[in-house]
Amino acid sequence: MSTDRVTAVQEALDDLLDRARPAFRALAPSDPLVEGSSLTAGGALRIFEDQLLSRAIDVEARRLKATGRSFYTISSAGHEQNAVLGSLLRITDPSFLHYRSGAFMMARARQGLDAGIGGDPVYDTMLSICASSDDPVARGRHKVWGSRSLWVPPQTSTIASHLPKAVGAAFALARARRMGVDPKVPADSIVCCTFGDASANHASALTGISAARYASRRGNPMPILFVCEDNGIGISVETPRRWIRDTFGAFPHLRYVEAEGSMERIWAATREAVDTCRSLRMPVFLRLVTVRLWGHAGSDIETAYRSRADIRETEAADPLLGNARLLVRSGAATPEHLRGLVGSTRERVREAGERAATRPHLSTVADIVRPLAPFDEAAVRADAAVKVDPARRRDFWDGELPEEAAVPVKRTLAAHLSSALADEMLKRPEVLAFGEDVGRKGGVYYVTAGLQKRFGLTRVIDTHLDETSILGLAQGAGLLGLLPVPEIQYLAYVHNAVDQLRGEASSLSFFSDGQYHNPMVVRIASWAYQKGFGGHFHNDNSIGGLRDIPGLILATPSRGDDAVKMLRGCMALARTSGRVICFLEPIALYHERDLHEEGDGAWLSDYPSPGEVLLPGEVGLHGDGEILIVTYANGVRMSLQAARTLEQEHGMKARILDLRWLNPLPWPALDRAAADARAVLVVDEARATGGGIADAVVAHLAEAGYDRPLASVRATDTFVPLGPAANLVLVQPADIVQAALTHFR
Repeated sequence: MSTDRVTAVQEALDDLLDRARPAFRALAPSDPLVEGSSLTAGGALRIFEDQLLSRAIDVEARRLKATGRSFYTISSAGHEQNAVLGSLLRITDPSFLHYRSGAFMMARARQGLDAGIGGDPVYDTMLSICASSDDPVARGRHKVWGSRSLWVPPQTSTIASHLPKAVGAAFALARARRMGVDPKVPADSIVCCTFGDASANHASALTGISAARYASRRGNPMPILFVCEDNGIGISVETPRRWIRDTFGAFPHLRYVEAEGSMERIWAATREAVDTCRSLRMPVFLRLVTVRLWGHAGSDIETAYRSRADIRETEAADPLLGNARLLVRSGAATPEHLRGLVGSTRERVREAGERAATRPHLSTVADIVRPLAPFDEAAVRADAAVKVDPARRRDFWDGELPEEAAVPVKRTLAAHLSSALADEMLKRPEVLAFGEDVGRKGGVYYVTAGLQKRFGLTRVIDTHLDETSILGLAQGAGLLGLLPVPEIQYLAYVHNAVDQLRGEASSLSFFSDGQYHNPMVVRIASWAYQKGFGGHFHNDNSIGGLRDIPGLILATPSRGDDAVKMLRGCMALARTSGRVICFLEPIALYHERDLHEEGDGAWLSDYPSPGEVLLPGEVGLHGDGEILIVTYANGVRMSLQAARTLEQEHGMKARILDLRWLNPLPWPALDRAAADARAVLVVDEARATGGGIADAVVAHLAEAGYDRPLASVRATDTFVPLGPAANLVLVQPADIVQAALTHFR
């Protein structure tokens, strides 16, 4: 078995050199490669050059890995026919790529160089493989295919988790222009998304394809080209023959095309797929038949699960061998020319690899995390301070501004959020609000009531029921210049799609060195304490899976006025710094009016004046006691109730620190508040073990040398049951009182 498939191509050309010389008839570069084909001899030769570069890069990556100088060996060998796709697409067609896309990128880069865009794709790729900080894409953070100038956002996806955001980008192409936002690509651009046959079975792939078909069925332009590079195997598990065709070939609202065989046949089928997608603005599924050479990656021993006969059969189908024969037999190139091309390509890549292997790596923590959580406070405050023309705003609100509402002046958290969303949409024409039931109904809790009527169907969208698609749409829309505000109906539901936040949205800036962003403010109806309704899925109290995501901001207000100011800050932060933010809105406080007694109206608040804003790190303090209660959301209201009981019945005074921001936690503000407290009690409504923030707060204070009493109150480690039983496992005001008496008296 040959482990150097460039050598195999060279050996085949030696044979062709002897047999083809007498019959050779040269084609001009502009001649069709074969009669009737739109692929010219010159075009085919350029594609072959791109394929040779990709193959030589794969060989060099393994050579350097053997000496400990490179760190990535998942190759594109056998998938090189995707260079045809890279030649037919434009560099203004956003492309979300599979990891076996080396030849595609060489073809894409060649187009860029012809247009005076980009650098040396070979050297840049070798820098990435060697994890050098000189890599122009990820700066050594990961081996990715990507380019800002060539419109290839880098993907770390290995299981098609990038399909939903590619669908979102396709949806946003036309939507952005209708909203008056320039997506920075031509109006007839299409979106390309490539993936493997094994990944096509993954839920994220199926939901992305379903979302594209659904949107197309509803009449939305959906110019997305799904490209399944079908090599028939996923690591060691074979894909059944005809599985991709049988699964995707007959879907309505999805045009299906197959590309198989020689280069000119693949060219014709791929061109049909691209042209159909571009002209009809509809989803197209292209099955590109490939083979996988060498095994899944460098550590994969293929003979452990494949016979030698199977491997030999696969190697005989090497696309470079077939393309070399085609070029010689058609007259597009002589064997001597191709042999020279093979040799010069190997030398070029070898030289680039040796240079790249000497370049520096990331060497400090600061360098590594720099693009993870950008935050320009001055820019954020300046953006938040921009006000809508007062006359225009008054006209929008029919003469009565929210801060001037007559009856009552003070309003609930839900009412304030509704007004704040309207103000932000009035201020920011790029805001796109969407989710299940947010439009016509106005949301399950009516927070978005009236927005669709005021701003129209273009900007306020009812989506189908799928959180993965909703967050995918948010990513694609953010990439195309919009400011998405998706809604997830309940906190429990975001866990259905958390990888769209963890693996995709929050990693983009990190793996592109800040060259790409997908800003969004994800509104999530959150937490527990709903009365008369609930159970686990509607009373979820766990945020551990969100706090674990690097760079993700978690904001959770407790009062209506805070909610307005925090939402303004989040919108400005997303817009100026490209941040991904989850805005956790406490369901039980949406329509709460009272604090201590029925009818006291103490949980209502005035609408903050335009320009008032809260940013991460800015906390709330209530009261002036020596006991500090650290909490958030529902915990703030319960702690205030408990504090009154402690003072009136036990003579203990407490003050309450409303954290507001749960990721990153506001450590400096916490330290200041705790400095003169004789005891600290953390009230965490999340589950006791890893569900909330109590562990982190207690550990931080202990490690910082806080030497006075520390305690916490947390919910029980269980799913939340239905009805009154929920009160037995959730934190109650009486629990807070008892904890203070037990630990601090």
